[in-house]
Amino acid sequence: MYRDLTNPRQLSQATSPCLSKIRLVATDMDGTLTNNGKFSAALLQTLEDLAAASIQVIIITGRSAGWVSGLSSLMPVAGAVAENGGLFYLSGKEEAVALTPIPDLVEHRRHLAWVFEQLKIKFPQIQESADNRFRITDWTFDVAALSADELQTLGNLCQQMGWGFTYSNVQCHIKPQGQDKAGGLLQILQEYLPNYSPEQIVTVGDSPNDESLFNQRYFPVSVGVANVLKYADQLQYQPTYITAAAEGAGFCELSTYILNSL
Repeated sequence: MYRDLTNPRQLSQATSPCLSKIRLVATDMDGTLTNNGKFSAALLQTLEDLAAASIQVIIITGRSAGWVSGLSSLMPVAGAVAENGGLFYLSGKEEAVALTPIPDLVEHRRHLAWVFEQLKIKFPQIQESADNRFRITDWTFDVAALSADELQTLGNLCQQMGWGFTYSNVQCHIKPQGQDKAGGLLQILQEYLPNYSPEQIVTVGDSPNDESLFNQRYFPVSVGVANVLKYADQLQYQPTYITAAAEGAGFCELSTYILNSL
């Protein structure tokens, strides 16, 4: 069921006891941690403040494996997930953990390229993303200029060919069916962070590829930064709360509430 976000529940309405339980923040990156595509000094300080308060942060992004392998080693976070749940980079470890096993990588990449070419027959304007050479589990193309109806059609075409599809404010992703951010996070919680209860976790995002993180069946406390409202009518699962500020400023707003509730 779709829930109306024309009158969203503001983060300011969240109770202090609820936020005081939070010990793990699982967050999207682009449009959620960034401001106009960049990390701000305020964001980096906020991540340091959360770490100092023993609140772990895991970044869960659609960005490529190659990109995230560097990110996870440079940021003050517990780890980072690449390709919308495909791989996990634990802080301090160089090797990625495959959350979506790929038995034959060459054949997998060949099949993804074929699916993209089939999509181009109907949508000749779509352009492959420059970062595909650094990807393992999925295939991306630019989301710019695609309407909501066109994105829905692309998703239907991928499903007919046996593949999943999602998109963010940056890219469209052709991916293995069932691969999403929630599934990846649940695997990580079970295998690497088993001591966190659902009430101790807040999930954060801003766009349709974050939708699974808003599923209250698994994550009762979720937050959308204000720019998620752009996609309100495209999300089956809606965040529990919405920040007043957009993008990285919204993430900092949430973190301030959490830190002040301790």
